[in-house]
Amino acid sequence: MPDQGPEMEVVHLLRAVTVELGAHSARFAQRNGMHPTDVRALIALMDAARAGEAMTAGRLGTALGLNSAGTTALVDRLEQAGHVRRVRDARDRRRVTVEVDERAVALGRAHFGPLIGRTVELLRGYDERELAAIRGFLTGVREAAGDDGREPHHKDPR
Repeated sequence: MPDQGPEMEVVHLLRAVTVELGAHSARFAQRNGMHPTDVRALIALMDAARAGEAMTAGRLGTALGLNSAGTTALVDRLEQAGHVRRVRDARDRRRVTVEVDERAVALGRAHFGPLIGRTVELLRGYDERELAAIRGFLTGVREAAGDDGREPHHKDPR
């Protein structure tokens, strides 16, 4: 694998962005008395809600790579802090989902909102084709990071 070239420049920039975003997330966690896994859990729950999917504690644990005891402790901690609530399914009362409380959303918006706003402004400088290329690249990187070294699946945006 070459150490130089335009591709490696992008890899190094992506690593730098990842480090900065991780530090930003860690500051949010620290300021709000959370563990970094708590923040990851809130993000997973908000992503599921945005996709219109219910998230059970078991599914959350799987997404975060936690065992059932760790997941229970996580959800208990977030619930006690007022960041999430357990909700019984209206159709199947045995099923309990976990939802993010609006107070947690407001905390996240206050911390991450300025960064999101600046990112959206940067993206407005790109046309649809360029945005498709960016989406394709980021999707491929996300898949590569999550697949334990298997070949990433990607589509040529052209």
